[in-house]
Amino acid sequence: MSRTIIYTYKQEEKTITFSYSQYRTIHEAVAAAEGIDLTAFLKMEQQVEAVSSGSKAVRDYRDNHFKKLGFGKITLAKKENRGVGKKYD
Repeated sequence: MSRTIIYTYKQEEKTITFSYSQYRTIHEAVAAAEGIDLTAFLKMEQQVEAVSSGSKAVRDYRDNHFKKLGFGKITLAKKENRGVGKKYD
């Protein structure tokens, strides 16, 4: 099932649909939507992950890198709960 990502890129708020079958993280999805190549970033992220003892270092590295690229907030939109038997539009 796809979700909606709300993100800010160069002071402009945008939305895209996101599915874990296409992208590993929401950061990869927004970079692809803006046409940004993450090859070097992903290699460095793996290295940071290998040497760090927790996920905080990786998260900090990712957040700082995306700020440098011009991204602001990157979040998943809240799921809309539907009642039993309700059809999707």
